Amino acid sequence: MATEPEPQGPARRTPPAQTARTAAASGALRTASGLVAGRAAPAVARGLPTRSGESTPDWLEPAMAANGIGSFDWDIRHDVLEGDPRACAILGLAADRFDRSSAAFLAMLHPEDAPVVRRRVERAVTELGQCGAYYRTVFPGGEMHAARFRGRVLADAFGRASRMVGFVWDATVELHKRVRAGELAALREERSRFIKEAARALSEAVTVRDVARVFTELPLPGLPPDGLVLASLEAGRLQILGATGYRPEDMHPYDRSPIVASHPAAEAIRTRGPVVIASRDEYRERYPEAWPRVSETGRSAWVFLPLVASGRVIGVCLVSFDDDRELDADERTLLATLGGLVAQSLARARLHDAEHELAAGLQRVMLPRTVPSVPGVTTTVRYLAAGSGLQIGGDWYDVVPLPGGHVGLVIGDVQGHDVHAAGIMGQLRIALRAYAAEGHPPAAVMARASRFLADLDTDHFATCLYAEVNIDYGVVYAVRAGHLDPVVRRADGSTAVVPVVGGLPLGVASDEEYRVTRFSLDPGETVVLCTDGLVEARGMDLDTGFARLCEAVSRDLPARGESAADPLDVLADRIASQAADSTEREDDIALLLLRWDGPAGGLAAQQLRRRIGQADLARISELRGELRDALRRWGVPELVDTAELLASELVTNAIRHTDRDAMFTARLYRDPEQGGGARLRIEVEDESDLWPTRRTPGEQASSGRGLMLVEALADGWGVEPRGSGKRMWFELSAEPEGPAA
Repeated sequence: MATEPEPQGPARRTPPAQTARTAAASGALRTASGLVAGRAAPAVARGLPTRSGESTPDWLEPAMAANGIGSFDWDIRHDVLEGDPRACAILGLAADRFDRSSAAFLAMLHPEDAPVVRRRVERAVTELGQCGAYYRTVFPGGEMHAARFRGRVLADAFGRASRMVGFVWDATVELHKRVRAGELAALREERSRFIKEAARALSEAVTVRDVARVFTELPLPGLPPDGLVLASLEAGRLQILGATGYRPEDMHPYDRSPIVASHPAAEAIRTRGPVVIASRDEYRERYPEAWPRVSETGRSAWVFLPLVASGRVIGVCLVSFDDDRELDADERTLLATLGGLVAQSLARARLHDAEHELAAGLQRVMLPRTVPSVPGVTTTVRYLAAGSGLQIGGDWYDVVPLPGGHVGLVIGDVQGHDVHAAGIMGQLRIALRAYAAEGHPPAAVMARASRFLADLDTDHFATCLYAEVNIDYGVVYAVRAGHLDPVVRRADGSTAVVPVVGGLPLGVASDEEYRVTRFSLDPGETVVLCTDGLVEARGMDLDTGFARLCEAVSRDLPARGESAADPLDVLADRIASQAADSTEREDDIALLLLRWDGPAGGLAAQQLRRRIGQADLARISELRGELRDALRRWGVPELVDTAELLASELVTNAIRHTDRDAMFTARLYRDPEQGGGARLRIEVEDESDLWPTRRTPGEQASSGRGLMLVEALADGWGVEPRGSGKRMWFELSAEPEGPAA
């Protein structure tokens, strides 16, 4: 407790006589050992002398006794303290055992009060004036007490300070008031701090579950609850969101149950005001129908707070105590304020949860429910949403089974994070899937999708990567529209980013033409496709993100059969877990993985079958590349040059001279009886009845040598009729490998 401030009077000029008295008083102070040591304190006396030394008037003694006031007399020069019994009692001393030195008495004072008393006494002695102070003392039993004194300095015949006389009275009641006031001030400060911290914690709560967790962990200062329950109001029923201090079996009868009109929670909802119940008897008297169930909980006081937000009651929170509790005005205000904070936070969280569920449902509808199972490959997908509420992204993935032993992989990202972007994503996914299923080559699929998005006129664009995988022999034809390059995990566990020729994002230019990049997979190798949320974030550039992705992809995986989960799912979970643990992620993530398993034995199927459109001359170049890859995989690389040349001639003749599509088929046959020798048969079918004619072109002719080349280089060739059209074919033989040297 701080002592009262020292009185300060107005400044004035000191007359010469007063200066002489001050010097004389200073000499007297030097003779008092207590003051010389810097100490001074009130003393007790057996009477109150006047300035002339006469005794206390008879009429004053009864008044002092009636008011519990003691008197003191301090001989300044000899440092002798005298007092009456009442003064000793006020100070907690026995009159016959009182040490009459001021130094010993100062030791009884509170360390904070002693300097104040000393300064005020010294000033009074110097100025021959009056002084007073409030100070605390400790009784011999250890109790803290307080006293006030008022004294006046008397001068001798020479004008020197010789005595201080005055009164002392008990101020312990005032001490208790000050202590109580200090405690209340500290409690109010603590409660104010609690409200600020609770408001901050509730403002950071995003979901209803977060609000329930924060509420049930709140420590009410000065009002520690023994039970807390938070319940929302849904269609006239209470749904328990969180509780502490109660057993689950106590809460179960109330969860999702209709509100009974006789229950105090119903009254709080009806009146929109808190319902305070101070004791068990009061509960039994006010709510007799609800009492039997409540009596088993062991609580003795309850406060039901209605949660009102936007003028509507959305729930109730319960604060209960194990003992009887009468709440004062401050405590009721604290609980009412807390109820308002919880109501606003709960209303915001319920809106967030509803928006998030709507967004998640919309996104689930837009994305494929399941990834189709395609023989020869294994696929898996992951989706990690980063937005909250309606802040959903336009990321998507798709797996499209295609005719002719192919499968299409799609990964993309529509610009923006809102419902509009998600709607565009759904339209674009369906359109791109339709284009791919129609059998268009990858470049045409991407070009048509770009025109489709541009025609929507939405001011949105999208990045996308479309990859067509030949399941028979593991060749990938990839087209990229402003998207990320794919990552491939090789059979030896190494990882590399495969560069794919890129074009503009979809929807930027309706006439954009895209180029195809072809790369091959060995059995067991995996293609990883992702959106930019996986490799780009605040504080992480693209190179760092790709390095982290490659490191995660290249780590060891269990072999198939070693664990219950497929190694591809283990890899997908590893990548998704690393992304989910990152605090820098701000974007959604779509992840698509495909592993080419290949046929049994790890060898590619030894047949290649393709349809070449009459107007799709560029497809002939792609066919030559596929044939080269197939022959190398089939183990007959020595046939590549001849087979590529002759196949190109036959296909070109078919689509140029018949005005029809052509069907190309390449098969490799092996004869075990001839030491494993291989025979390649290539067929080109068309629907024209016009048979080819062998010509003899001149030296300057630019065409007409196709059949001449076939006849000269093939081991055998011919033309066969079909039901409608014809089939041209040729065969090449490969010598069996000789024994190792």
